[in-house]
Amino acid sequence: MSRTVEAIAHASAPVLAAYRYCEAVTGQQARNFAYGIRLLPADKRQAMSALYAFSRRIDDIGDGTLEPAAKQVRLEDTRALLARVKDGRIDEDDTDPVAVALSDAARRFPLPLDGLDELIDGVLMDVRGATYETWDELKVYCRCVAGAIGRLSLGVFGTVPGAPDAERASEYADTLGLALQLTNILRDVREDAGNGRTYLPAEDLAKFGCAAGFEGPVPPPGSDFAGLVHFEVKRARALFAEGFQLLPMLDRRSGACVAAMAGIYHRLLTRIAADPEAVLRGRVSLPGREKAFVAVRGLSGLDARAIGRRQAVRRRG
Repeated sequence: MSRTVEAIAHASAPVLAAYRYCEAVTGQQARNFAYGIRLLPADKRQAMSALYAFSRRIDDIGDGTLEPAAKQVRLEDTRALLARVKDGRIDEDDTDPVAVALSDAARRFPLPLDGLDELIDGVLMDVRGATYETWDELKVYCRCVAGAIGRLSLGVFGTVPGAPDAERASEYADTLGLALQLTNILRDVREDAGNGRTYLPAEDLAKFGCAAGFEGPVPPPGSDFAGLVHFEVKRARALFAEGFQLLPMLDRRSGACVAAMAGIYHRLLTRIAADPEAVLRGRVSLPGREKAFVAVRGLSGLDARAIGRRQAVRRRG
């Protein structure tokens, strides 16, 4: 039995209860994420649930109804709690189950917990109403709210011994996070507009005549909305192509988890590209059977093997 699995088997009742709470939060509030992590062994699945539950708390503050000043206070309180987790100052019988679970996960896995500080920084950008003139500016935000989660997840997954280019694994995890976040931004463009938020770069909106925004189910008059979507889809696909180079570096089940979660978003991107205006009419999603197909494909390792072969050809060349 591995040391991490053994640790779970002998975890205290409060720690196990804390993990169960985090898994319940994940299952209720993150269907795509929960779909992917169920492919993991128990120790990794629990750690990922703890990461999600803490991240969700941060996101919920940003998306909540409090005034901006109150949100900033709550976010800084959460940062202080994170500092206690980092310093090992959370007891097993602490009243906060998310902090208990995250503390235990951080003891068992090399989690770069500064990534959660980055997430707080990103949500503070939302609270302050930040907008982005260029992709380089938006990329900073995406790295905070999604790239950091990719790097934290890699702390749970680890890389297989002797994996070629493993020193770049963190970079690829970060890039895959950017791909997922840009896909989210495209999918939620109308919902975000209704909440007074604009994420797509202002220079891109202006280029395609979309600077007026997206308040209704049809594009702004005279705009090339399809052109804008295809432009951003091309950017996201390039990010996916780079980020997917992480897959051959992971063990089979971790690779399946990443392939499932990222594969779902990659297919969402394909749907958006096929019907750009769909994102203005409602939320684009995948049916359960298609998610199941993505999961089976991930478990088969087809994508990881194909990417590994391409990488080997490039190294020989």
